Amino acid sequence: MRKPQLIFIIALAGGLAACGETSSLQVSDGTGPSPKLPEPNKTLIPTVNIAPAIGWPQGKKPVAAAGTQVVAFAEGLEHPRWLYVLPNGDVLVAETNAPSKSDDSNGIRGWIMGKVMGRAGAGVPSPNRITLLRDKDHDGVAETRTVFLENLNSPFGMTLVGKDLYVADTDRLLRFHYENGETAIKSQPIKVVDLPGGTRNHHWTKNVIASKDGSKLYVTVGSNSNVGENGMDQEEGRAAIWEVDRATGNHRIFASGIRNPNGLAWEPQSGALWTAVNERDEIGSDLVPDYITSVKDGGFYGWPYSYYGQHVDVRVEPQNPDLVAKAIAPDYAVGPHTASLGLTFAEGSKLPAPFTQGAFIGQHGSWNRKPHSGYKVIFVPFSAGKPSGQPLDVLTGFLNDEGKAMGRPVGVVIDQQGGLLVADDVGNKVWRVSAAK
Repeated sequence: MRKPQLIFIIALAGGLAACGETSSLQVSDGTGPSPKLPEPNKTLIPTVNIAPAIGWPQGKKPVAAAGTQVVAFAEGLEHPRWLYVLPNGDVLVAETNAPSKSDDSNGIRGWIMGKVMGRAGAGVPSPNRITLLRDKDHDGVAETRTVFLENLNSPFGMTLVGKDLYVADTDRLLRFHYENGETAIKSQPIKVVDLPGGTRNHHWTKNVIASKDGSKLYVTVGSNSNVGENGMDQEEGRAAIWEVDRATGNHRIFASGIRNPNGLAWEPQSGALWTAVNERDEIGSDLVPDYITSVKDGGFYGWPYSYYGQHVDVRVEPQNPDLVAKAIAPDYAVGPHTASLGLTFAEGSKLPAPFTQGAFIGQHGSWNRKPHSGYKVIFVPFSAGKPSGQPLDVLTGFLNDEGKAMGRPVGVVIDQQGGLLVADDVGNKVWRVSAAK
């Protein structure tokens, strides 16, 4: 490599926060059932403004909304990303990170993004385990922890049906036998179905949820690129939610055109499946808003050809106007580049009003927006099974005054005592939000 090229690359890696454009709208403009969608603003160098990860200083914690309080449910974890509550109240936490993706880091852009993600705390090796946390005296703090499952491959989603515990690794869905109250599983897993993985595996997280009757499993599979730039042959089975028959492992695409779905939850009044989705990047700080939406069987949600219905993304080649015509607009935007990952409904929560009916959303935080967006937990009120108002902050203060990330919220779940648990993969903690005493 010639010296001028090397200097250019180093300058990019070290100074990307100064590159790109700046938002002309507020995050609130890109929020709600009808977000503002300005004209795309594609720059030569993408806007990169990620908050460097520093962790929580001694004695510091997030700021809880009025009427609530927050404590550390568990500390000293290793990159906790996702949570699941077992019937006896034990909490499973997936300590995990991205697998090796050699083809996803090729070229100058891949090298730079690797450096940038490292600054955000995402460059550490994956612990590849699930840890069990137990709050035996129900005081809101876990007294014990055990290694529940290990030697996994970037695990993420978890769900229990009867005595079958399902874990979504990055490249396959696994089943383990579980007995109520046990603190570790030593048996070998049974593979239910392979999931798209490989040496690119751009959006690596896979989540899983069971249908109410337990007969079906729904699995999220993110896209293998931003907007199909690696070729649509690399997107087979991706940008989709799969429906898997629990008995046979047979699967089909339940919904498609969903760039990077993560959180999955059943809305308690309508019974509809909802998901939290990360939309595309690199067309400006105000585009495209992430969203939560109900998921229709057979529905197509636009990616990569369009966003928010029929807003065509001209970067995609070749175009597909027939699919664009079918694209479903999402139900509710949650702000551009907020990296909204976690999703759980308030059913079973004992948090006070106004957090009694609606959805909690963990927003991991932006890298492609100036100024920052996300880096908090929000609540979207619902009425009659649909969003019914502006979002409310539940947990904030994850960025310090210098714009550095002390924490980044990911998975959210209601525990058996009615508190809200929040996985923080930069702070290496699980926070618990409850009604103030």
